[in-house]
Amino acid sequence: MKAVVYRGPRDVEVTDVPEPTIEQPNICGSDLHMYEGRTNVEEGKVLGHENMGFVVEVGAGVNRMKVGDRVSVPFDIACGSCHHCETGWTSFCLRANPTDGVDGAAYGYANMGPYAGGQAEYLRVPWADFNLLDLPAGTEHENDFTMLSDIFPTGWHGTELAGMLPGDRVAVFGAGPVGLMAAHSAVIRGASEVYVVDKERDRLAMAEKIGAQPIDLSEADPVEQILAATGGAGVDRGVEAVGYQAHDHSGEEHPELVLDNLVQVVRSTGGIGVVGVYLPDDPGAANEGAKQGRIGWDFGSFFMKGQQMGTGQAPVKRYNRMLRDLIIAGKASPSFLVSHELTLEQAVEGYDKFDRREDGWTKVLLRP
Repeated sequence: MKAVVYRGPRDVEVTDVPEPTIEQPNICGSDLHMYEGRTNVEEGKVLGHENMGFVVEVGAGVNRMKVGDRVSVPFDIACGSCHHCETGWTSFCLRANPTDGVDGAAYGYANMGPYAGGQAEYLRVPWADFNLLDLPAGTEHENDFTMLSDIFPTGWHGTELAGMLPGDRVAVFGAGPVGLMAAHSAVIRGASEVYVVDKERDRLAMAEKIGAQPIDLSEADPVEQILAATGGAGVDRGVEAVGYQAHDHSGEEHPELVLDNLVQVVRSTGGIGVVGVYLPDDPGAANEGAKQGRIGWDFGSFFMKGQQMGTGQAPVKRYNRMLRDLIIAGKASPSFLVSHELTLEQAVEGYDKFDRREDGWTKVLLRP
């Protein structure tokens, strides 16, 4: 079958790989960090952790899902029976990942287990009865449902980690797909004001279209802009949707930049949700500390302001059923993100243009 395979930094290839097979009787079927060479993902890894499709084969132990079912596949792979899965933290499953010291598994991602990704014609899904989310038959809401595997639940998780309540002012740093989903989630959850910080004009325009106030960091200090807009009060909640490759408007990398800005812009006793990716080691980092996962951010002010912070990958299953139903009811429309729909053979071009932040390339769907 055809699949998108990692070959090296900024080098992916669409090539033939073996089709996945059922390996156990109960089994049915943030890429750019890897693409840029900022992880230790192995060459030959099939990429893709945001997956959706139709069931074509099921294992003998699968009884909830059947061939032909339309399904969303959470990016995090969970066994369903360990302590973390039973307490709702499927993103930190204790059984799915054999990598020493790492709780949690995912498709096609560095350090997240031996699982091939879904940028391919077929995908093997472990523990299918537990992991798969069933979708209505047909093609309605097709592009909305594609967001249920990762970015919509992750954006929602950012507002949840921040402790958001109706009426709160919210600042989201990063207007990439996850940041825009966090802003969309904040609007749905009843935020009184939502500010979205970025420097890419096309992404800021999308933020404005969904009811958020765009903050262009290339024009002035984003903290000063938000404080001015709120009469000096700041916001109640902040979402970090950038991660360890944060950089200023000139392109210079500062891994602590967004964390520092959020500490300044969130009021005392407010909350911060961090869903941007941070790694325990990053050989390509801007400084020695960051190479070891040590980020020198303003913890002193964070402590003195009595702020709270939540971090980590989203337990997709905690949110995806609810978010699916919001889409069906017309209360959520995450497909506003989709800018391009490509064939699998066009994936190399898609990676290149998305990585270079070409104008208008906000979210790319691959259709094998």
